[in-house]
Amino acid sequence: MQLTSDPRRADRERKFKPPPPSAAPADDLTTDYMNILGMVFSMCGLMMRLKWCAWTAVFCSSISFANSRVSDDTKQIVSSFMLSISAVVMSYLQNPAPMSPPWAALSN
Repeated sequence: MQLTSDPRRADRERKFKPPPPSAAPADDLTTDYMNILGMVFSMCGLMMRLKWCAWTAVFCSSISFANSRVSDDTKQIVSSFMLSISAVVMSYLQNPAPMSPPWAALSN
């Protein structure tokens, strides 16, 4: 059984036109903000020996890594993540006691 007519409709064909650049969605800057916050908190954790700053830096760097795109600069994201990990390690090497919340020092 062979069909003699073409099922496609030539009168309905349209050439593809890419959407205009103004219709592109706005860039989400969450990755950049979390990357900067991770670096700031990790430097505070390293310099001031604050464990909660170091853990906040790990949290911010994880968010930045999770929300990054393929086109983002991976070297900067990975270096921020490694800096936050080193802040946690160094803060626990200097003081291996468990972390106490910042408000616990105010009540004593």
